[in-house]
Amino acid sequence: MEKGADCVGNYHNLSEELQEQIRKDRCNYKVNPYAFRDEDIIRREMDHDQANLWRPAFVRDTEKIMHLPYYNRYADKTQVFSLYRNDDISRRALHVQLVSRIARNIGSVLNLNVDLIEAISLGHDLGHTPFGHTGEALLSELLHRETGRYFNHNVHSVRILDQLVPRNISLQTLDGILCHNGEMEQQEYRPCTLEGFSELEERVEQCYRRKEAVTELIPSTLEACVMRICDIIAYLGKDRQDAERIGMLPAEAEFVKGSIGNTNAEIINNMVVNIVENSYGKPYLSMDAEYFEYLSQAKRENYRYIYRNERMQQLVNENLRPMFEQMYERLLEEANKHDRDSYLYKHHLKWIALNNRFSRNFSMEAYEETEPNQLVVDYIAGMTDDYFVDLYHRMFPKEKYDVVYIGYFDEE
Repeated sequence: MEKGADCVGNYHNLSEELQEQIRKDRCNYKVNPYAFRDEDIIRREMDHDQANLWRPAFVRDTEKIMHLPYYNRYADKTQVFSLYRNDDISRRALHVQLVSRIARNIGSVLNLNVDLIEAISLGHDLGHTPFGHTGEALLSELLHRETGRYFNHNVHSVRILDQLVPRNISLQTLDGILCHNGEMEQQEYRPCTLEGFSELEERVEQCYRRKEAVTELIPSTLEACVMRICDIIAYLGKDRQDAERIGMLPAEAEFVKGSIGNTNAEIINNMVVNIVENSYGKPYLSMDAEYFEYLSQAKRENYRYIYRNERMQQLVNENLRPMFEQMYERLLEEANKHDRDSYLYKHHLKWIALNNRFSRNFSMEAYEETEPNQLVVDYIAGMTDDYFVDLYHRMFPKEKYDVVYIGYFDEE
């Protein structure tokens, strides 16, 4: 791999040998035998949503995902910085687009199925809670306390697409979404086999039952492997960029440059180059050991300087935790009473019914019989940050707890 004098700054290039090989393969229309083929797609209803020239197999998945109301809600879901009202920092809507763009870049050079990559990328965080991973942890605590089961946003993303608003999404897209865990970096990603929907359902169930099950998931396609590593690449430098823009980085913050660089642009370019260099023409995805070590170190630095921010921890302990607990308990009471005038019924079940009014495969009667805790989780996980805060104050108008956002000019 070319570095040093032939590079601008800390930006690396693919080796000339590999570039020439890729150009030659393209001229010869060489097909990657490890790419997932459109004709091998598996859906629950194989006689519906058949591909055509203007809507290929996985393009259909992407379009179904983008037209869901849950996709709209990405725009007001926290990526990292829950305390700020600032349009210059990332929300989930931008994050999934960045993941898609980076993953499609890698997939295109490796000659993989970029439509499948896009579908997984744009759908992977649909199940994320308000207030990001903080909200996810709080909701999992509450669900586990009541039922012994665990909540994970990737599992809930699959639940949304396969059960709450079933749109006949493919097995391959759902598998990629389930296995995307962006907190688990690996030096090498090798796809495993997935026999069908029954196996997917068993993996989902294991994630509800065993806390560690979510860390054991392995994607079944190279395309899903690409998206998984790009989830990390997309947020690593971007979170640093956002933290700097709002002045949140402590004075002692120092990010090691290493092989991958330490800025958003450097990290994206250099990781993409190294992954392509090590993965072209192979049945797995890989990076140099040196790059993997610096990637892991960069994550640790982000946790030290950004994700364990004292102000956020104070918000969690003094406000968000009691707010989540109170809302969960109230909604659970409503679910147990089957109160048709309750918030749960008027603002969640009716919303679900509305979004399934043309569905052939959704039974509102059956959904109303869902275990009450799961109904509550479905509702809270689907909220945006502002929705959660507004509903909380509507339910508990006299309570002292609140989320006080920092505006553009509050820290001048």
